[in-house]
Amino acid sequence: MDKGLPFTIRVVTALLLLRESSQAGAGRNDDAGVDSRGQTEGLPTLTVTTILEDPYVMVRGAELEGYCMDLLGALAGMLRFQYRVKVVGDGQYGAVSTGGNWTGMIGEILRKEADIAVAPLTVTSAREEVVSFTTPFLQTGIGILLRKDTVSQEMSFFHFLSPFSKETWTGLLFAYLLTCCCLFLVARLSPCEWNEPKNEENHFTFLNSLWFGAGALALQGVTPRPQALSVRVVAVVWWLFTLALLAAYIANFTALLSSGSEQLPIQTFEDLVKQRNLEFGTLEGSSTFYFFKNSKNPIHQMIYEYMEKRREHVLVKTYQEAVQRVMDSNYAFIGESISQDLAAARHCNLIRAPEVIGARGFGIATTQASPWTKPLSIAVLKLRELGDLDYLRNKWWESSCLRQSRDRWSPLEPPALGGLFLALGVGLALGVLAALAELSNSSRLTAGHAKKSCCSVFIEEICTRLRIKEKARPSQETSGKANA
Repeated sequence: MDKGLPFTIRVVTALLLLRESSQAGAGRNDDAGVDSRGQTEGLPTLTVTTILEDPYVMVRGAELEGYCMDLLGALAGMLRFQYRVKVVGDGQYGAVSTGGNWTGMIGEILRKEADIAVAPLTVTSAREEVVSFTTPFLQTGIGILLRKDTVSQEMSFFHFLSPFSKETWTGLLFAYLLTCCCLFLVARLSPCEWNEPKNEENHFTFLNSLWFGAGALALQGVTPRPQALSVRVVAVVWWLFTLALLAAYIANFTALLSSGSEQLPIQTFEDLVKQRNLEFGTLEGSSTFYFFKNSKNPIHQMIYEYMEKRREHVLVKTYQEAVQRVMDSNYAFIGESISQDLAAARHCNLIRAPEVIGARGFGIATTQASPWTKPLSIAVLKLRELGDLDYLRNKWWESSCLRQSRDRWSPLEPPALGGLFLALGVGLALGVLAALAELSNSSRLTAGHAKKSCCSVFIEEICTRLRIKEKARPSQETSGKANA
């Protein structure tokens, strides 16, 4: 009898536990869109309203998961409360209706249907007047979501010039002409390259110098071949310059081709207004729509007027509808930049324009008299300091796309190659000085044999090599013969 009693108690307890678990499972299946977690005796229970939006809140089987669900679980663990999650009935974030009542999650909080709202809910002044917000758990802004093939430009006929900017090409042309002129000058001044100006022909004519410089640009050796040290200095410096320049050109041109297209023609909201190929809109009743409505910026007012006149056609009901419309038609979606980054990460044919305006944040909404506002704000700050918010961001925004097209490519500007041009200038100066030194040494030897002034012989050599006719000396010789 004593041994049978404990066994009977165990069987009855097991049957009761199985009955409670089956009833809980049936209750969860019957209550669609509701997720109850953290049920513990003695802890307060909060009713949480949210909205289905990837990756914040998503339905997976009979439960909800996503960024906001992980955030809510972390907050519940820190503040010791249990919660019951329900999806907002009208599928709206919260805006003032024509009757003056609030819709969406804000309306549910005002009607006491929910205690807090944990969702990608933007903190705005209008919402702050009726509810309270915690410290933002995500920072975002307003961006433009586009489909790549709707904004890609056809390659221009002179697409091969794109790796360098116009200023760089201008500097390159100037460097080429200056080097060829220095090569022509040094070859004429150096006695080691042109020993007998009166009897020999100088192979480094101006046209040959241009040809020699162009051959170096193509990494080809061309004739004539330099013999003097000064000419070789100029040639070596130019060869090194062209080698480094070609390496930079090839690397930048490869990056340009791998990026898939040129820079987007729609970089800013002004570009979006000026174009006529794409329709654009935003979520109906969202904070983004009211941002453009209340903005005093002329460009923003033009965007609002466009959307207001065509609201039946360009405004969308849900974020999923907006992404699908961008993928299927010539449509640009204006919305939260952080959500657009997710769409670009999940759909590799989408891209977000660079400009982001209207910096804002996502916060947790509570009633104005709620005792949970400050504790939730402190908990959000602690999660940020611990790095948990960054971890959740990386977890739910992970991309499987090769993000080569998002790399910002730009043509090389002159400052990027400034050291290269400086080295070329120094090398050309050394070449000219070497040629003058060679000519000075030769003039000194000639002056010693002819017993003339070194300076006069040096000037004569320069005039002869540059073919400058001296008029003063013939006239003096003529007058001397007449006197004789």
